[in-house]
Parts: sequence; structure tokens; C-alpha cells
Amino acid sequence: MNVMKYITDRIKNGKMHMGLIDPDEQHSKDAAAIAVVLEEAGSDAVMVGGSTGVVKENVDNTVKAIKEVIDIPVILFPTHAGAISQYADAIYFMSMLNSTDINKIIGEQRRGAPIIKKMGIEPLGMAYLIVEPGMTVGQVGKAEPIPRNDNQLAVEYALAAKYFGMNLVYLEAGSGADEPVPTDMVKAVKKEVGIPLVVGGGIRTQEQASSIASAGADVIVTGTVIEEEKGKMKTIEGLISAIKE
Repeated sequence: MNVMKYITDRIKNGKMHMGLIDPDEQHSKDAAAIAVVLEEAGSDAVMVGGSTGVVKENVDNTVKAIKEVIDIPVILFPTHAGAISQYADAIYFMSMLNSTDINKIIGEQRRGAPIIKKMGIEPLGMAYLIVEPGMTVGQVGKAEPIPRNDNQLAVEYALAAKYFGMNLVYLEAGSGADEPVPTDMVKAVKKEVGIPLVVGGGIRTQEQASSIASAGADVIVTGTVIEEEKGKMKTIEGLISAIKE
């Protein structure tokens, strides 16, 4: 499967939802059960990754278990080069452009590139932009979060990513954030950049999901709410319906 083509084809006809599963948060069998609910509820892909506690063993086990029970793509959401799984369909080859740590901008990517090539995983070039509050991922990534009222800064980073030739831009408020990325920022970035826009972090309600989608996000990612609700079908169906209505 060409996952980038799958994404671009899907967003030509509407919005996408992707569920994020942290391999450090539950046993691989439980992760697989959540993935089944995601697919049945209408999710378009499953992302596997987390900010802490992610190692190759739990990523491999989680991805393999998920791949056995669903047909939608499984995409790695990597933390570091040592936790890349050959069992995934694709990997977000992402750079945290607003990190103060060169390792998060290009260091782990340099180390991971030969591994990805050897494994034959499809890389999806992505700019990963941390927006306030940033939460754990912002702290671990040593980010300088984009202020919630600074749409211009977000646009500048996103345009730079586009001109670098990246395929996707991801605005991330951080897992567990009290509020998602502001809709005004989503609108500004989408208007000026045009390439597929992914938004995640702090999206818990149908109203938030709908607002983010209406503002211009092509892909909406939810993770914490899935973990908190233990993959309840009704909750996930509601979120996905709000995104795709």
C-alpha cells in the first residue's frame, strides 16, 4: 500500500480520522482490541507511538498485534531511531522544527534513515510543530511552543516545511492538553500552506473535533480520549461522525 497516496486520495473526498495508540500504555492485545474498534467506527488509520517508554519491543509487539486484526494502515509515530518497527505500513519521518534540540530536528532522523531504507518502510515527510501548552511531548522534545495567539509564527514554520518539500504539517497541542490547537491557527496555516494538515492534542469532544475539521484540518488525531474511554465504540463513533459530517 502507498500510504501517502491513500491519505491524499482520502482527503480529496473529505476529512480523515486517525487514532493514536501508545505502546507503553497497554498490552499489545488490548491495543489490538482498540484498533478493531477504531476501524469499525470508521477511523482511517492507526498511529502507534508515544512520548516516553517507547522501545522497539513494545512497538513491534503492538504493531504486529494490530496488523493481525485490521486492514487500515498502521503508521509509526516515532520517538527515536531505536524504536522503528518493520511491521508498520509507513512512518512519519518527522522533524520537530521548533525544538531547541538539534537531535529532534535532524539527529534522530539521520540515525533512522538507513534503518527505514533497510526495512523498506514508506517514509512520510512531516513537519511536527508544537503549539502551547505542548505537554510532555513539548518537554521531551525541548520545544519552544508556538504561542496560541501567534498564527503568523505557525504559518512561517509551516511554509518553511512546505518549501523543504515535506508532505505533511502536524500542529500538536500535546497529549492531554486542556484545549486543542486554536481554530484560528488551523485556518491560517491551511489557507497559506495548502499541503495536508494534521491536528492533534486536546481533542476530546465532538464539538472540538468538528470545529478543528471545519477550520481546515485534513486529518484529526485523537489519542487520550481513546485511552480514557478504553476504546468505547460510542465515543469513537461520535468523534469520527463529527469530523466527517
